[in-house]
Amino acid sequence: MASGSIGIVSPQSLQFDNPIELKSGARIDNYTLTYETYGELNAARNNAILVCHALNASHHVAGSYADDPADVGWWDNLIGPGKPVDTDRFFVIGVNNLGGCHGSTGPSSVNPKTGKPWGGDFPVVTVEDWVQTQARLATSLGIEQFAAVMGGSLGAMQALQWTIDEPERVRNALVIAAAPKLSAQNIAFNEVARQAITSDPEFHDGHYYQHDVVPRRGLRIARMIGHITYLSDDTMNVRFGRALREDVLNFDFGVDFQIESYLRYQADKFADTFDANTYLRITKALDYFDPAAIYGGDLSVAMKKATADFLVVSFTSDWRFSPQRSREIVKPLVDNRLSVSYAEIGAPHGHDAFLLDDERYHALVRAYLERVAT
Repeated sequence: MASGSIGIVSPQSLQFDNPIELKSGARIDNYTLTYETYGELNAARNNAILVCHALNASHHVAGSYADDPADVGWWDNLIGPGKPVDTDRFFVIGVNNLGGCHGSTGPSSVNPKTGKPWGGDFPVVTVEDWVQTQARLATSLGIEQFAAVMGGSLGAMQALQWTIDEPERVRNALVIAAAPKLSAQNIAFNEVARQAITSDPEFHDGHYYQHDVVPRRGLRIARMIGHITYLSDDTMNVRFGRALREDVLNFDFGVDFQIESYLRYQADKFADTFDANTYLRITKALDYFDPAAIYGGDLSVAMKKATADFLVVSFTSDWRFSPQRSREIVKPLVDNRLSVSYAEIGAPHGHDAFLLDDERYHALVRAYLERVAT
């Protein structure tokens, strides 16, 4: 069948009234998760794939909305009928994580104990917390075991954590453009981004909702910092080089270069759609991710619980999560005699390569999931 769009989709929400104890020790008595599904769950309920989202994404993984056809899911090029993640075969689920800002309970939600938005009082969440809530959602949907859990970047870290925390509930894990933990450099980038937000005069210790303001300047800078790390130097040079926005230099501090214009455009768009408090918490979840920490730093010991088969994918130009970091994941899997396929894709696009069209990358995912389907 020829590949095509999943078409018009609608988000759904599920309320959970059983409390959740977070890794931090905080407790949330009740919460909502917003999610989308694509395809049909089969009679055996064994064809479900969970797609975990990265930092600034959401549950909207594929398709588009009837009232906004331009709002296409962030992995629509990969997921749909006849696509590598074939919704004619699989029942695909995308979830907006706890602490998010696209429908799931998060800092902008009302705290039932105060009647006001949680704001800065919303607890820090971790990858382990997300796996716990995703597992609860799966149970509510009647899914005892996933055919696969997959994601890129932070989403891939969730897929990896699934195989440790819920080993009997995932048969395959697709870990794409990931690392077993952040390097000091990556933590540093996240800290600079957080400082940009928290230093904004409109931040108000995270309670800016009550002041009817947004720490927009800080959020814009945070986005610019992040976006630079997602692209490779080669991609920036090919797309922008030193091209000027106008034919002459302005000799001021406005926009001279095309790359400056691009970063400001991306920053403005992001600040209009994303919540600063959520950004703070998701970057902290990235920093805290280290499944080997409680095992003396030995990921091979941490992975002893895993039973899933793995596909691990890296991209040569990804300097934020380099191929070396993916190989740090592969070795513990091999040490534990798990079935693992590893591919290093020669792509010029940097960390964002996992979101883009690449025939070899897409063919790899397709071939792997065809094996899963059969």
